[in-house]
Amino acid sequence: MASDEMIKVVGDRFCVPYTMELLVKKKIQSFSNSHYDVFDTTGNILLQVNGGIWNLQKKRVMKDPAGLPVVTLREKQAISWKQEWQMHEGESRHCLCSVKRSGGFNIKSNLDVHLSSPYKDAACDFRVTGSLASLSIKVRRGNSIIAEVTHSYTWGSYKGKECFKIKVYPEVDYAFIVALLVIIHENDNA
Repeated sequence: MASDEMIKVVGDRFCVPYTMELLVKKKIQSFSNSHYDVFDTTGNILLQVNGGIWNLQKKRVMKDPAGLPVVTLREKQAISWKQEWQMHEGESRHCLCSVKRSGGFNIKSNLDVHLSSPYKDAACDFRVTGSLASLSIKVRRGNSIIAEVTHSYTWGSYKGKECFKIKVYPEVDYAFIVALLVIIHENDNA
């Protein structure tokens, strides 16, 4: 990443001064529930995301290891080819950002991320490019890559167990990056 500026969306406690490697394990627990566990390289659990997978109102809650809500992801219920999600602080209705698919019928699931601000302009603040089908995702701020995700297809992928590796660059909010991974995964599986 070219800048030394801290990029915090969820919170500065999720920004570290070094490149962070994360492992995300997703498991479908039942017809109505999926679960994501986020680990560091030593196997410590950092975050967990729960939520239904086949329900009308898509909602995911990310929690820290103590079980406290960090962010809530809610899909906006609008009839549109551009799926839109909102990221809320904790379980509140305070919106941190909105995430919208860049186009309707793209092979790649590019996402535009707009931070919530009273001084809104048309340009997106972050862009997510790639898709799970291409096995890689990049998160960019301007021309700088701030995080990269690779999907590890294994035999377990066909049984509802999937694994992702995330590389988050220094001073970038890793909870925000994990939330974007969950959103793109939900969009690709919709």
